[in-house]
Amino acid sequence: MSILALSEVKSFFLALQNTICIQLAQADGGASFSEDQWACAEGGGGCSRVLASGNVFEKAGVNFSHIFGATLPASATTHRPELIGRTFQALGVSLVVHPLNPYIPTSHANVRFFIAEKPGEDAVWWFGGGFDLTPFYGFKEDVVHWHRTAQRLCSPFGNDLYAKYKKWCDDYFFIKHRNEPRGIGGLFYDDLNTPNFNHCFAFTRQVGEGFLDAYLPIIEKRKPLRWGRRERQFQLYRRSRYVEFNLVWDRGTLFGLQTGGCAESILMSMPPLVRWEYHYQPQENSHEAALCRDFLPVRNWVMEV
Repeated sequence: MSILALSEVKSFFLALQNTICIQLAQADGGASFSEDQWACAEGGGGCSRVLASGNVFEKAGVNFSHIFGATLPASATTHRPELIGRTFQALGVSLVVHPLNPYIPTSHANVRFFIAEKPGEDAVWWFGGGFDLTPFYGFKEDVVHWHRTAQRLCSPFGNDLYAKYKKWCDDYFFIKHRNEPRGIGGLFYDDLNTPNFNHCFAFTRQVGEGFLDAYLPIIEKRKPLRWGRRERQFQLYRRSRYVEFNLVWDRGTLFGLQTGGCAESILMSMPPLVRWEYHYQPQENSHEAALCRDFLPVRNWVMEV
């Protein structure tokens, strides 16, 4: 793996962070992103950008990080013992958007590159990433648009990729202790290093740049909808599921904390307000009940009409 290739990946990730921040700020129309530069204790650092208390977004964070170190944490080597004893570099852009309006879904996306090296041996490298959607109130046309956009992004790279990465997303973003999906899915991939670097990088660019194509139309369609206390309380309750997944099951959160990353940046994904309610049950046949009944169960959304 050449230094030039690593530099190309980093340049793309930095440009992607800029583009996403600009377009999210335009969609919000009232607030701008603040920036925080941070350093990792072992090596490297990053740039966190956060928009808070906007017209549309209660909180939106778009992070870039480039960290490196002499040894990998257990979260990385448990399932990849061949990485033990290697130095590493990890680069990526990760974002989470928590809208104020409960009719706009929360969304998450990331793209990342990882390389581990050892003198006298070939470098181990791979790309990963994806995006997923977590609605509070389901709209079929939004979910179909989201998944058809994901399918369109994948199709130039293979007819089977969308189905493969959709399933991976459904399986990964599953709250095991609740026996419940976090949202309606999207794309998730990891360990991507075949057939070659250029192919894998091109696919990762496609996913990173395509996120806004999937999300912005949903924002524009739903942000005029009026909402009140009932919708807000349900949104805050459902946000608790998001927090539970990120703190209990998310590998990225664990990796970031174990590598000594900036805690504020790693936990940027947390919503600003959330609530838990003991044994909450939505009213039968309500819009709230429809979320778990009609939208969270895994479906082949691209075939819906």
